[in-house]
Amino acid sequence: VQLVESGGGLVQAGGSLRLSCAASGFIFANYNRGWFRQAPGKEREAVSCISRKDGSKNYSDSVKGRFTITSDSAKDTVYLQMNNLKPEDTAVYRCAVAFASCRQVLIASDYWGQGTQVTVSS
Repeated sequence: VQLVESGGGLVQAGGSLRLSCAASGFIFANYNRGWFRQAPGKEREAVSCISRKDGSKNYSDSVKGRFTITSDSAKDTVYLQMNNLKPEDTAVYRCAVAFASCRQVLIASDYWGQGTQVTVSS
């Protein structure tokens, strides 16, 4: 079982990045799939999630309107398109999955990746 993120990097404020998370070793679409982030000295924060039941998507208030989560079941990959990035978006972003619910993706993931660093300069 593996989740591998990519796409992080350094970007100026107002710029965009697209994160990818490729899964292997399990049936990706059977799980709620999402992203959370953690900045130094801060608590882990749920960013976005796709429900396994109906494909509905949710976002934290801090990224709503700027970030978009999508999932490609054929590629077992979930993406996070991040637009109009702000310095406060700087964090390590991890994708994770949970069978029970999107809430579980943050607090008790079944599987998670190693993370990718996103740094937004002002």
